[in-house]
Amino acid sequence: MKVAIYGRRFNTRVVPFLQHLFDSLLKKGIDVVVYDKFHEFIQDQVSLPKVPDTFSAGDDLSGKVDIMFSLGGDGTLLDTVTLIRDSNIPVLGINFGRLGFLASINKDAIDEAIESLLHKQYTLDKRSLLCIESAFNPFGVDNFALNDITFHKRDTSAMIIIHAYLNNEFLNSYWADGLIVATPTGSTAYSLSCGGPIVMPSSGNIVVTPIAPHNLNVRPIVLSDSNELSFEIEGRSSKYRLSCDSRTEVVDTSVKIVVKKAPFEINLIRLHQENYLETLRNKLLWGIDTRNY
Repeated sequence: MKVAIYGRRFNTRVVPFLQHLFDSLLKKGIDVVVYDKFHEFIQDQVSLPKVPDTFSAGDDLSGKVDIMFSLGGDGTLLDTVTLIRDSNIPVLGINFGRLGFLASINKDAIDEAIESLLHKQYTLDKRSLLCIESAFNPFGVDNFALNDITFHKRDTSAMIIIHAYLNNEFLNSYWADGLIVATPTGSTAYSLSCGGPIVMPSSGNIVVTPIAPHNLNVRPIVLSDSNELSFEIEGRSSKYRLSCDSRTEVVDTSVKIVVKKAPFEINLIRLHQENYLETLRNKLLWGIDTRNY
């Protein structure tokens, strides 16, 4: 087995767990290849018997590794999506961050996770993505998102008006600070914070959630992901911010943006003891009532 390891800079308190991860992988005879920038960060903090192979882009991994390890929080796992793209490489998230809703493996459970991988005691949780189409193409080839695509006003400027169309038919004009178009995976992220619903991962839906709308009767809407959404932006400022997960670009209001389901999915590794509903309860305190305990 060969695994790729991706991470970002983190607090040095997790170095012992990182050392333990490398020691466990090497002890089990698992080959590793490390993201080059991450290797530069850890090379003076982690002891390795030899300098590992490194990679700098997704093209270095396709057909060459079996699993991608994401070390950090959910934001780090979202970064891995731009590396693995449509290669079908499964991703295992080890939580070195805080909440860890997507990166669900606790840093204290590294040994158990490796054993589960070696004995194939896991399932692949397929997650849909959204992609952007535009003549301007602000994100280049990284025009897709696992969580959400977000339209947002710039800094302290006045609210914007987002004219939304469903399959070229007028849907609504949102007078708001912005608008979130979320996947089922993203329904538990920014969309949830703005009052959007929780949507099961395999539901085949898109959630459209306004950010601070100026209309009391505007609510989130759930649509089939077979639909195509298009957006035109109006506002006092000639520019607004457009985000694909954690990547953000400033876009001119004259640019029309189309959002639809991406042509590929991402495979998240779920160990057999993991359960989505249990994760909702444990991580988001969903349905928890202190009167029951």
